[in-house]
Amino acid sequence: MSYIKSIGAYAIMLRSVFTKPQKGKIFREAVFREIDDLGVKSVGIVAFISFFIGGVVAIQTALNLEDPIIPKDLIGFATKRSMILEFSSTFVMVILAGKVGSYITSSIGAMRVSEQIDALEVMGINSLNYLVLPKIMATVFFYPFLVLLAMTLGIFGGWVAGVATGLFEQQDYISGIRIDFKPSLINYSLIKSTVFAFLIATVPSYFGYYVKGGSLEVGRASTKAVVWTIVMIIITNYFLTQLLLS
Repeated sequence: MSYIKSIGAYAIMLRSVFTKPQKGKIFREAVFREIDDLGVKSVGIVAFISFFIGGVVAIQTALNLEDPIIPKDLIGFATKRSMILEFSSTFVMVILAGKVGSYITSSIGAMRVSEQIDALEVMGINSLNYLVLPKIMATVFFYPFLVLLAMTLGIFGGWVAGVATGLFEQQDYISGIRIDFKPSLINYSLIKSTVFAFLIATVPSYFGYYVKGGSLEVGRASTKAVVWTIVMIIITNYFLTQLLLS
């Protein structure tokens, strides 16, 4: 019953988020601030992890292709597909769920326990719209660019790994990247990343907004928010894959 209650409270929260909007100028300033906090400040970690994961995928693929009959351009093909289909759209979002989700929960939770949210309500401001909607807009519109960055750097990282280790030829890797290129797979990843971005913005906001107690409870809520956001991403990924690729 507690899960059903939480789902209902989450749905009610979303309805309040999209009602009684604030003034346009204030909203735009809040969106740009959230883009900086939730998006721009995550570029470094996304770029670093994507580059080296691409290199690892390429090296592991090369080391497992011992049969001379198997063409070497399969290394580039496998790296490209791995980065586009799953890593850039799913694993990057899981990483952001941990980094960004805990930040959202702790920031909103701190406002709740310090009664700043109550003060907003007293002033007649829709606190959910004021706090959560800019986060949704920032993540939904900016995170697809992070996904494209992760794809590009991951494939580039695989190429650098080949040059550095000499496990495969550059021409074979580039040829593998060009094999069976389907733009629809990029669209698939971008659609997934948009849905996951919405979850990253709203699930931690729910845990932070409805937290009760003091700073200790805020910490516990941050942990629960990260866990449940990742769970929701994995479950949603399964259904989106069935829907978009079937």
